[in-house]
Parts: sequence; C-alpha cells; structure tokens
Amino acid sequence: MWATGSATVSRCAARLRSRRISGFSLLELMAALAIAGLVMALAVPSTLRMYDNIRYRQAVRDVVTLFASARYEALHSGRTQTVEVDPEERSVRFANTVEVLPGSVAMTVHSASELNRGGVGVIRFYAEGGASGGGVDIESATGAGVSITVDWLLGSVTQESYAVR
Repeated sequence: MWATGSATVSRCAARLRSRRISGFSLLELMAALAIAGLVMALAVPSTLRMYDNIRYRQAVRDVVTLFASARYEALHSGRTQTVEVDPEERSVRFANTVEVLPGSVAMTVHSASELNRGGVGVIRFYAEGGASGGGVDIESATGAGVSITVDWLLGSVTQESYAVR
C-alpha cells in the first residue's frame, strides 16, 4: 500500500492533475475584456446613428401621411382642409393631429405667403382636388434631406431625396 515505486508516484500525480480546477488565467480574462470593450466602442456610435436615421425616416413618413390625410379629408368631406407647419417647433398640425419631429432633424417650409400666420406655414387642400401648393424640406443630421412637395394644381403629395452640400 505504501509502495515507493515510480508507478505509484505517477498514479498519484495523475490523480492530482485530474482534481485540478480548470479556469481562465488573468491574461485570458484581460484579453476578453479588451475585445468586449473594443466591440462596444464600435457598436454604440453606429447604433446611435442607426437610431437617428430611423427617427428621420419616421418623421418623413409622418409628414407625408399628414398631407395625404388632409388631401383625402378635403376630397371626401367637400371642405377645405388646412395643414400648419411650424419650422421653429418642428411640428406639423392637421385637425387634432400634431406630429413633432425629433430634434436631430431640421425643417423648412415653403408655402403661399398670403396664407402664412406669423412663422407658421399654411398649406391648404381644396375640395375640388387642388391645393395652395408648397412643401416641406426635412434634413437629417447626416446631411441627407427629403423635399416633400404639394402640387397646387392636383394637390398630390410627392417626395424627393436630395443631398445637402
């Protein structure tokens, strides 16, 4: 039982090695944390840019939808409908609906000066299908922009992308 031969010593060493708890060294942990930090440093800014881009696209959709809703209501109700665009507050108002654009976008309104109220641009849609004409330019923080135009003759709402120089 207490043999001192080389076979007994190697069996004891094998038992000790099998009982050893496996884990990570400090160097391996530091390397993993450095890689995770690098990934986070790259991922967070791109996620913020993506979020701003989503908000910009949603703002464009909201304005186009509001104009189209006003046109539809004018055609089907037989009454003139008014859309108010306030570039300072970055808001577009039709009836009881107010869409406020995010702070990361800039807005410019083009409308008939005789309809405007102070700094608020007014675009009207008439019952026979026409409109007062005008439009809104929405620019993102990245420099991309969309020009939303209301045709004065047909009252149609179109949008066209552009790059800010």
